[in-house]
Amino acid sequence: MIRVELLSITPSAEKLIEDAGRTAYLSFHKEIKYSGPDFIKMLINKDHISVLEHALATFRIKGGSRSFTHQMVRHRLCSFTQQSQRYVDESKFSYSIPDSIKQDPKTENLYRNFMKRAKTVYAELQELGIKNEDARFILPNAVESEIVVTANFREWRHIFELRGQAEAQWEIRTIMIKILKILKKNAPAIFEDYEIDEQNQIINKTNKTGTLTESP
Repeated sequence: MIRVELLSITPSAEKLIEDAGRTAYLSFHKEIKYSGPDFIKMLINKDHISVLEHALATFRIKGGSRSFTHQMVRHRLCSFTQQSQRYVDESKFSYSIPDSIKQDPKTENLYRNFMKRAKTVYAELQELGIKNEDARFILPNAVESEIVVTANFREWRHIFELRGQAEAQWEIRTIMIKILKILKKNAPAIFEDYEIDEQNQIINKTNKTGTLTESP
């Protein structure tokens, strides 16, 4: 089962982003046209989103497959710490099963037999004195892993737009939806223009921020 846990988030993230934005416009002592969430909406609508880089969020993701983590670590502006197959004993590994395989008893049985065989061979290699770092070469992409990911808010938005689309692989979409739900609770003004289509399990970008485009 995939589990997503928020480990850390920049305190008062929206206030920090507003302060950074006001630095750009030197609007601290001017008559305030927009403030709080409306100011942030204005920044986003003007595509002045570099200020979102001042806030960070860190998540622990458990139960995603190595196939998922191989995709995730391609986002070079994130920081990652992942469960090591070099040091961790994977002889009792858990694994993910795609729905397309589970829906047919024949393919599911074939899949599970292969995973069972992979566990057996891994354990046999260990018994023959092969270190985990070399025995891991036979482990399939389906093996579940654990990873900690840190990214700034601008990068999280970028990831949602790429990995929340229907064309994205189902597992990473599922995880991004879980992360987005958490961020929408903790920084609603910054992520409110993303809507989750639960039925199709995708993320849509909307114009919910309205038409606040003028400078403060």
